[in-house]
Amino acid sequence: MSMNIGKAAFVVAANERAAWEDALEERLLEAGFVVSSREMSRDGPWRIEIVGEEPYAAVAAAIQDAARARGLEEPTWQWQALPDRDWVGENQRSFQPFVVGPFWVHPSHATEPPPAGALPLRIDAGLAFGTGTHATTRGCLELLAMLDPASTANAVDVGCGSGILAIAMAKLWRRPVLGGDNDAQAVEVAKENATLNGVGELCHFVHSVGLAAVGLADRAPFDLIVANILAGPLTELSESFAAAVRPGGRVLLSGLLVEQAGHLLAVYARRGFAFERRIDLESSGAWWRTLLLKRDQAR
Repeated sequence: MSMNIGKAAFVVAANERAAWEDALEERLLEAGFVVSSREMSRDGPWRIEIVGEEPYAAVAAAIQDAARARGLEEPTWQWQALPDRDWVGENQRSFQPFVVGPFWVHPSHATEPPPAGALPLRIDAGLAFGTGTHATTRGCLELLAMLDPASTANAVDVGCGSGILAIAMAKLWRRPVLGGDNDAQAVEVAKENATLNGVGELCHFVHSVGLAAVGLADRAPFDLIVANILAGPLTELSESFAAAVRPGGRVLLSGLLVEQAGHLLAVYARRGFAFERRIDLESSGAWWRTLLLKRDQAR
């Protein structure tokens, strides 16, 4: 299926790149836009690109809002219509299988067999965030594989996107897993992916803002909350996460740049969480951190 796809691009100073990318992702991911950046020269400026389906009014609003919120100068940019091509199809064809931890992540069009002993995760590039290629998802998959299954009996994936992390947990531990997303379309995609991966009966996905929806809130306290979203929402959800995790339970947090991790750790420390483990991985020239935190037994 072809779409009316376009692109906006502008150049920012190296010390502003992370602020711009984080602010734009926070405002545009749910609208279906992809934000990326690349370094134009060593220690030099960065080119920010935003690609998505027209109309592009959301891009203009997001750039203006991000500039005001972060105290940045609004850049000069134009919307460029891209050739009429099957961008989703091309994106799917460019997605090649890879191994992360015990998982073999692959699209439906992959023909090669999985490596011996690997757990296959079939995820196609599409309308919901999360094919596993980004550093944040890979970090989560690696840390999930390190957890003791005995400590994860009641787990939930907040902001599940394509459902890849909930599906991975269901396959890894062969037990029911919950998931929720504030995008109703993502919830439907996650359900389809769970069925395609043979864990449709183990994964239960609901439309929810954070843990607010019936079906999630009434399942607390959780042994494990997984949230691969963004630093801003992770901060906003810290209080509700603390209330929903049992003493000694854990949160697995991702979607944050390395330079944002210190602030997030401080926020969660005030909620009774202590650092346990981290993984730093690179995507598109940026370093992303995935954090595993444990809640104080006394709380």
